[in-house]
Amino acid sequence: MTASNQPVSDAALEQLRHVSTATLTTQLFKRGLRNVFLQGVAPLVPPAPGTPNLVGPAFTLRNIPAREDLDHVGVFQDPDHPQRKAVETAPAGSVLVQDCRGDRTVASVGSILALRLAKRGVAGMVSDGPVRDSATIAAFGLPIWCTGASAPLNLAKHHAVDLNVPIACGGVPVYPGDIVVADADGVVIVPREMAVQVAQDAAEQELLEAFITERIEAGSALRGTYPPDEATLAAYRAWREQRAG
Repeated sequence: MTASNQPVSDAALEQLRHVSTATLTTQLFKRGLRNVFLQGVAPLVPPAPGTPNLVGPAFTLRNIPAREDLDHVGVFQDPDHPQRKAVETAPAGSVLVQDCRGDRTVASVGSILALRLAKRGVAGMVSDGPVRDSATIAAFGLPIWCTGASAPLNLAKHHAVDLNVPIACGGVPVYPGDIVVADADGVVIVPREMAVQVAQDAAEQELLEAFITERIEAGSALRGTYPPDEATLAAYRAWREQRAG
C-alpha cells in the first residue's frame, strides 16, 4: 500500500522549503489531522537561520525487533540486505524514513551508509532512532533528523524487513510518497494528496503572520489583531498589494 500518486509540483515543494513546520501543523489541524509531527526527532545538526527546509517524498524502511539467530554481521554480506537495498534504491531527491520503533539504544545508520546516501543525491534521512559516527556524518552535509547518537550497530536491536511500505516513525504514520518537511523544530509528514493546497495555504498564512507581527511590534493589542478582525484583514490586503506592486 502506498500514498496517493497525486503529483506535487516543483512550485509547491519550493513553498514547503520556506514555511515552518509550526505553520504546517496548523494547516493540517484545520484539515482534521492532529498526529503529523514526529515526536523525539530533531536535527542532528541544527540548521542555520534561513536554511531551506528538508523537503522530499518519503521512501520508507521498516525494522522489527532483532532475533539473535538471524541478525549477525554475516547478513551484511548480502547486497540485497534490506537496509543496504534501501540505501541503494531510495530515489534521488527522496527522504529515507526509518521506523526504528523509537529505540534509542542502537544506531539506525553509520557514516559509510550515510555517505552513500549523500553521494546518490538522496535529500536526507529521518529516523526515530539515533545514528553512530555522528560527528563524521555531521561533516557530510546530509540533512538528518534523528534521536541523537548511539554507537551500537543496528543489528543488536533491529531486523530490517520491508522497503517502501507504510510505517510508523516518531509515532506518526508515514506512507511512501508522503511529503516530509523538516526544520529546526522537527519533522512534519504531509499527506501527498494534500501537499499542493497545504503549501499554498501555509505560504499565505505566513505572509499574513508577517503583517500581524509588524503590527504587534508597533504596539497593537492582540484583540482584533491576532486573530485578525475584518479591519485588520482589510489592512493586510492593502499591505499585500503594496508589496506586490
